[in-house]
Amino acid sequence: MKPFTLLNGLVAPLDRANVDTDAIIPKQFLKSIKRSGFGPNAFDEWRYLDHGEPGMDNSKRAKNPDFVLNQARYQGASILLTRENFGCGSSREHAPWALEDYGFRAIIAPSYADIFFNNCFKNGLLPIVLADDIVNQLFKSVEGNVGYQLTVDLEKQTVSTPDGQSYGFEVDAVRKHNLLNGLDDIGLTLQHVEAIKTFEVKHKSTQPWLFN
Repeated sequence: MKPFTLLNGLVAPLDRANVDTDAIIPKQFLKSIKRSGFGPNAFDEWRYLDHGEPGMDNSKRAKNPDFVLNQARYQGASILLTRENFGCGSSREHAPWALEDYGFRAIIAPSYADIFFNNCFKNGLLPIVLADDIVNQLFKSVEGNVGYQLTVDLEKQTVSTPDGQSYGFEVDAVRKHNLLNGLDDIGLTLQHVEAIKTFEVKHKSTQPWLFN
């Protein structure tokens, strides 16, 4: 998992509340358990004018010109600004996979669905909670300024605007450590690989019948 330290990124505004995981990545794309390759189908039903299915050539599909992520000014965005209860619905881990594969590294919203919130940290995404009034102001700033960027400093736990405003956010100390160091659950386990090998050798020598 790629470490998250300091992000200076273009912001894309998704001005919708209660965006569920089926909207983030529709159910027909859940057949794969790989973490990569879901970006082209993130928000598939809003992003394209036709019905998407696995294996389609997305470069040849007609895009919805009214969907915000299809607008030229938001291409290359790495910060998603959205509304309350983002990531509600089913607990599919494919949702943060799709957002991360699309190119987002951070999300800013007033609130999130719990399981989605937890899954973000496990997949290198930083879900930031800011108050409604701050989110409202950020929406106005993003929509009123082409190329609007924010700076997210995980170490300092701040979101900074181009005009010098800074907003603090809370993050669990363990999750912060893991993101800063690029550690997912597998990475945390591999930190103890020597101890695991020692246990396996001892276990095999003391209970060899289990290995026959």
